[in-house]
Amino acid sequence: MPIYHQLGKIPQKRHTIFQSEKGNHYYEQLFGTEGFHGMSSLLYHTQRPTQVKEILKSTDVSPQIAIDKNIKALLLKGFEIKPEADFLTSRKTLLVNSDCQIGLAAPTQSQTSYFYKNADADEMIFIHKGKGVLKTFMGNINFEYGDYLIIPRGMIYQMHFETTDNRILFCESYSPYYTPKRYKNSQGQLLEHSPFCERDYKLPTELETYDQKGDFILKIKKQNMLHELVYATHPFDVVGWDGYNFPWGFSIHNFEPITGRVHQPPPVHQTFETDTFVVCSFCPRLYDYHPKAIPAPYNHSNIDSDEVLYYVDGDFMSRNNIEQGHITLHPKGIPHGPAPGAMERSIGQKDTLELAVMIDTFKPLMVTKEALGIDDGKYYKSWVE
Repeated sequence: MPIYHQLGKIPQKRHTIFQSEKGNHYYEQLFGTEGFHGMSSLLYHTQRPTQVKEILKSTDVSPQIAIDKNIKALLLKGFEIKPEADFLTSRKTLLVNSDCQIGLAAPTQSQTSYFYKNADADEMIFIHKGKGVLKTFMGNINFEYGDYLIIPRGMIYQMHFETTDNRILFCESYSPYYTPKRYKNSQGQLLEHSPFCERDYKLPTELETYDQKGDFILKIKKQNMLHELVYATHPFDVVGWDGYNFPWGFSIHNFEPITGRVHQPPPVHQTFETDTFVVCSFCPRLYDYHPKAIPAPYNHSNIDSDEVLYYVDGDFMSRNNIEQGHITLHPKGIPHGPAPGAMERSIGQKDTLELAVMIDTFKPLMVTKEALGIDDGKYYKSWVE
């Protein structure tokens, strides 16, 4: 996260004695990345954050791969993922490579009986349906339809829903999420030509501090194992923190599309980047305004990346028979483009109301058994006239 933020109480000088009004010591924790080189924050706990009482069990949650070398374009009917009560068990991984795991979830209940930490991956959670609060040991973020939530690895959190009909797209990344470098100056501030600015970010607020001892269940995902531990103190016992490494949100509705006289390439929609893939937001926008412009995207070769499109809302002008919650996968090696008739339909159109999230990975994606269970089976033939 490229901006500084602070919540709660912190001492004037780091790594110095910090005590409560009663004289009790607060315990400092460095929450950092890339050893001691990357983004970091300093947290102050009422209790030592290291008190593991028991390791109850460890469960293998590795994705079950059905196709490890895929050349087939797929259409996955995402809303066929059945709702489940629990936040973690509702998460179904669909597409995987050594850099990320992409999937969907439809949890119906808040996560209140345990806390969760992903020790391996930063998480991007896109809220397609639902409303609630992301609660973390660094503060809370209210979320609603259209919000991206970026949760750094190692973050202890809970998802609290105000709704039961919740639909989520998630992407676990083994490298951190950043805003694109070309949007920023050398000091990290977003430039005037960026499609969003810092005031659009949803930063943590309302730091809830629980100075409690007892038995607190923390589920930790590490190396595709889900470990269940008992901690002796409440994980949300932070009284204050400051730094650059923290959870944050951004609404897709605050992305300002970049348009031109002729059709613009997909990088103008880029919202986040990692070392191994990019995330783009396709938002309602005016079409190209050259008198002979073709608004539909031109055919293009998938030479360097697999393209995943998650369809959120609106009229998806480049495809036929697309519905909310559908996912298309266009694998590297095969060019793709508008469905038959889409190019012709687009000519003369003035705008689009489509809303979609795209993830382009630089390594091929493997397809899981969960994905094949919601595949329409025929999408790869949809360009044949």
